[in-house]
Amino acid sequence: MQINERTFAVTGAARGLGQAIATELINQGAKVAFVDLGADATESSRLRADPDGQDSHAYTADISNELEVSELFSTIEMDLGPISGIVNNAGILRDGLLVKAKDGDIVSTMSLEQWQSVIDVNLTGVFLCGREAAAQMIRNKIEGVIINISSISRAGNAGQSNYAAAKAGVSALTATWAKELARHGIRVADIAPGIFATDMVKQMPENMRERLETQIPLRRSGELGEITGSVCYLIGNDYFTGRTLEVDGGLRM
Repeated sequence: MQINERTFAVTGAARGLGQAIATELINQGAKVAFVDLGADATESSRLRADPDGQDSHAYTADISNELEVSELFSTIEMDLGPISGIVNNAGILRDGLLVKAKDGDIVSTMSLEQWQSVIDVNLTGVFLCGREAAAQMIRNKIEGVIINISSISRAGNAGQSNYAAAKAGVSALTATWAKELARHGIRVADIAPGIFATDMVKQMPENMRERLETQIPLRRSGELGEITGSVCYLIGNDYFTGRTLEVDGGLRM
């Protein structure tokens, strides 16, 4: 599928991977809906990518809210035309051990709020946005693509019961939707990033970052362009569906 002159939605587009992905799609000639929670940050991200504002709009939406997601996709269609693709990138972290104990005494446990907030955004949000995107493509008879951003943590990672479960669920949705939607000409793919040079990683103390990177066979964090290039590859490869593309420098969990 060509990127040029197609409409894409990118969630979590105000910063980090989402901002980089949305910007690259603009550079490739797409019309892009920048979706995130903070109105100012989302609009600022959009303006940096598309100063003239001809090919993009910024939208504020809670992707875990069914009504807001439904209204979001209706508005995108009115503003930019029916979508040909979505990158489900938005996610949050609320890390913590399932049970933290010392000398047999329970110090703390992961709270239900920690669990549910991550599941709501990282899994339910993907479900809601994927459902609305697929319905819009089918209704408009558009052959398109859904790209879900999961994580290397989908294989399990200490301190991330909530995040790992959500990202494993995202990969399962990818495989399931690929089987269901192929008859409509819609492909579904999944990218599982490792450790990337986002603002959060760059703000780590240097010694901590270096220690983290020694665990990666390529001995460095990924660059944002290596994710945006992967997104463009998946959009352009019409025979890739139902699979996870691991972009992690050889790191395995």
